[in-house]
Amino acid sequence: MAQWTSAVGAAQLARLLNSQQDRPAPGTRRPPAYRALADGIRLLVLEGRVPVAARLPAERELALSLSVSRTTVAAAYEALRGEGFLESRRGAGSWTAVPAGNPLPARGLEPLPPEALGSVIDLGCASLPAPEPWLTRAVQGALEELPPYAHTHGDYPAGLPALRAMIAERYTARGVPTMPEQIMVTTGAMGAIDAICHLFGGRGERIAVESPSYANILQLMREAGARLVPVAMAEGLSGWDMDRWRQVLRESAPRLAYVVADFHNPTGALADEDQRRRMVDAARSAGTVLVADETMGQLWLDEKYADGGMPRPVCAFDPAGSTVITVGSASKAFWAGMRIGWVRAAPDVIRSLVAARAYADLGTPVLEQLAVNWLFSTGGWEQALDLRRAQARENRDALVAAVRRELPDWEFEVPEGGLTLWVRAGGLSGSRLAEAGERVGVRVPSGPRFGVDGAFEGYVRLPFTVGGAVADEAAVRLAAAARLVETGATGGAEAPRTFVA
Repeated sequence: MAQWTSAVGAAQLARLLNSQQDRPAPGTRRPPAYRALADGIRLLVLEGRVPVAARLPAERELALSLSVSRTTVAAAYEALRGEGFLESRRGAGSWTAVPAGNPLPARGLEPLPPEALGSVIDLGCASLPAPEPWLTRAVQGALEELPPYAHTHGDYPAGLPALRAMIAERYTARGVPTMPEQIMVTTGAMGAIDAICHLFGGRGERIAVESPSYANILQLMREAGARLVPVAMAEGLSGWDMDRWRQVLRESAPRLAYVVADFHNPTGALADEDQRRRMVDAARSAGTVLVADETMGQLWLDEKYADGGMPRPVCAFDPAGSTVITVGSASKAFWAGMRIGWVRAAPDVIRSLVAARAYADLGTPVLEQLAVNWLFSTGGWEQALDLRRAQARENRDALVAAVRRELPDWEFEVPEGGLTLWVRAGGLSGSRLAEAGERVGVRVPSGPRFGVDGAFEGYVRLPFTVGGAVADEAAVRLAAAARLVETGATGGAEAPRTFVA
């Protein structure tokens, strides 16, 4: 059985290689043609522009597209095999890989314990402090509503009826008619996606995911036994290559596809309506269930998105309700400690999810559901969101200015919403930067956490969780970490690697 899960055509790979614009430094020799080709493919894999486990074109096809000899391509493939970036088998072709001994970094996303926050700047978690006084008011309002529920058993596997109705009403107000029977309340978005994966994506099932994608969801799917099929994102904030998505869904026929169309984590990209429509059409044609994660959807930071300026929800392009399952959450928009999420799907899917829940967590805490319902019903949610957006916008601008000042070689585009910057770290190893950052007092997750099997080695993710003087100090510490990596003083015996086109 072949080990590849997607394929890269000769013309597509040639375009990607030509986009690297490899220019040797003054006074240096150009490497041999086969070496330059091998280095170019290796860089594309490490940056995630060519997914891991992607079948590469045959030697003759690539040679024709690049206008080089077949011997050059054969030598490049052989060099990549020797370095562990390519695997081959007779009759199955050659597919991309990441060498053994390059595990995903183990640090960077787990929250720091409170006692460490005074000495370490935490850029690991994309979460902001609670938007007070709205958290306190919501909890107080929930306590006032609690007594009638306290006289019941307290188990509501589908969620409190009042909250289900309120969430359905909010979707209807966004132009997507929704009944309470189409809503299940969960323990955060992670609980929602875990339930969906267990219902649709059993062990060994293929799930198509953006590359890069949200690290914790990727790990959840791996632990569920899914076989991840990465689909490379386009450059910058342009986001989704629909031709590539259609090809992958057609050829791999995954049971599920997971996308973050609203201020994508980690890149910050926002899918336009045409991309959303084409994504739904491609999933429907392939018989794939499309899971649309809206957890960042209300965190627009540019005023042009106010008053209905956001694209319609992905589920708006699936009027029959047979293709799209939507996941929402209060955790990013309001507070990570408010572990309330929800699923919007067809009623039969909701019934199946609720039935399966009896063997998982039974239900979501009543008090937290009442708090979110209080926010929705009183207008507190909108006021808290205004506060949250202002804080994230201020933090974003401060962090962008500080990184540009201290690390001018680092490349990124400034997103118009969400909570994260996706940064190409000037040719340095993201894993080494994460390691060095621990030593100088700044915690940052490396790029490979957001890819499949070690891609994006040259990237780090920086969330908008700090501002002002703390953002300035974070950039200073990141620059110190970068110097440690550049000089090889990261604490390990192995010299740091650079990945330069």
